[in-house]
Amino acid sequence: MNIPSDLKYTKDHEWVKIDGDTATVGITDFAQSELGDIVYVDVDTVDETVDQEQVFGTVEAVKTVSDLFMPLSGEVIEFNSALEDNPEKVNTDPYGEGWMIKIKISDSSQIESLLDADAYKEIVGA
Repeated sequence: MNIPSDLKYTKDHEWVKIDGDTATVGITDFAQSELGDIVYVDVDTVDETVDQEQVFGTVEAVKTVSDLFMPLSGEVIEFNSALEDNPEKVNTDPYGEGWMIKIKISDSSQIESLLDADAYKEIVGA
């Protein structure tokens, strides 16, 4: 299982890459493997400000639909439009081409509440 050490994580299996006041968000390798083949990613919160732990979208797999939770409060500034035609990128490259949204962080103190790779590994039993 791939859990990059340079990212932050949530208990809900989202990963976060912090770059200044912007964060890129996706779901972890563990999450995509649990979901199975992803067929659709729905994010209708672009240009909206969403609070930490609120739902920003859903990911649909062959066998289930799962909510996606904001790891940090902020404005959703971009959706990975490549996922509209190729949602399977979440399965094949969850930390690269399978990223889901970019957010403008509104409260950087929340970064402290995110998990590091070791803490996330404990949650998923890796």
